[in-house]
Amino acid sequence: MDLRLSTHSKDLFGTIAVTGSKSESNRLLILQAQFPRIEVKNLSNSDDTRVLQKALASSEDLVDIHHAGTAMRFLTACFAAREGREVVLTGSHRMQERPIGILVDALRNLGADVHYEKEEGYPPLRIRGRKLLKKEVKVQANISSQYISALMLIAPSLPKGLEIHLQGKVTSVPYILMTLELLMQCGISGKFENNIISVSQQFSVPETEITVESDWSSASYFYSIAALSESAELRLTSYREESLQGDRIVADIYQKLGVETTFLKGEIKLEKIPAQLPEKLELDLANSPDLAQTIAVTCFGLGVGLKMTGLHTLRIKETDRLQALKTELEKLGGEVGISADSLWLSASEEIKTDVAINTYNDHRMALAFAPLALITPIVIKDAEVVSKSFPEYWENLQQLKFSVEDWDKG
Repeated sequence: MDLRLSTHSKDLFGTIAVTGSKSESNRLLILQAQFPRIEVKNLSNSDDTRVLQKALASSEDLVDIHHAGTAMRFLTACFAAREGREVVLTGSHRMQERPIGILVDALRNLGADVHYEKEEGYPPLRIRGRKLLKKEVKVQANISSQYISALMLIAPSLPKGLEIHLQGKVTSVPYILMTLELLMQCGISGKFENNIISVSQQFSVPETEITVESDWSSASYFYSIAALSESAELRLTSYREESLQGDRIVADIYQKLGVETTFLKGEIKLEKIPAQLPEKLELDLANSPDLAQTIAVTCFGLGVGLKMTGLHTLRIKETDRLQALKTELEKLGGEVGISADSLWLSASEEIKTDVAINTYNDHRMALAFAPLALITPIVIKDAEVVSKSFPEYWENLQQLKFSVEDWDKG
């Protein structure tokens, strides 16, 4: 499904109910699988979370998680520690190109029985669950934090708990802190000091009800919409000022791009305000790389130069997000440079119209480029990909008076 987006008005007002955080939801589902007394409310309705729920409930010999990278990492650890469970864990063609060797090595060092069915270092995996008796493991810290969170989440069910020794500079610290905080909210003891994460063994947890906060990554697209509008007052539910999510930083970043955030009871209000935009914005997004695509598109639409660093993990996402950004922004008339971990964008004076944006099976490409419809009509290819994290997105844009139409390229 390809969609053509346009707008008749750049004055935007409305209230949007955003689904629960995928990051929080998926962590809590892994904990709930170990401790059924945990009750989770406001779960994400994303494809990734639905796939994870289905996999955890499955007794099949083959579990296919499709494009869900978080599910692949978390389930690899979960199944490895589930004594007596044998399963082949697989995914889409792209998933089979995404490395998982660092996590598998760590699990093997703990005593896990995990084998590669095809290429060494990549899914699919044959996992024979067993009791993991060792209590210490070393992991490179400058890789996806999901590997580290996967180990943290199974730690309370291990006979001796777990100490994870992180080697080198730690990437995406907020996601590790999120995992630790959710463990503690469930009554599980843990700490993170001097690059060592310690999680205690736990036989049981008290009855616990946790309400998932709405997703700040999803909120970022409405920050982009507000920034690219002429005037906007958007209310998003349900958010907290003291958030566990690292992408909460989006509120501070977009203040520089003319969007003011007001925290109200259970929601946030975004307002377009008069602002002197910077000639060039420089950001280190090592702790919030999922914001990179949104920010790049916003700055392009506003004619603001941009340099972003700390983006090395974007190379191994649903697509190579740095290359995809460069390709699609250049189609629109942008001047973009990339390196192994950085992207820089020159301020643009002219934006080409009715350009068709390829999404590369990556939900964030579709989500991030859509707000450009406030500047010029744009086509989003394979638009259904947004269901991976934000199924209601196109309906939400229609609620804000965007025109969202099927596009016939013929």
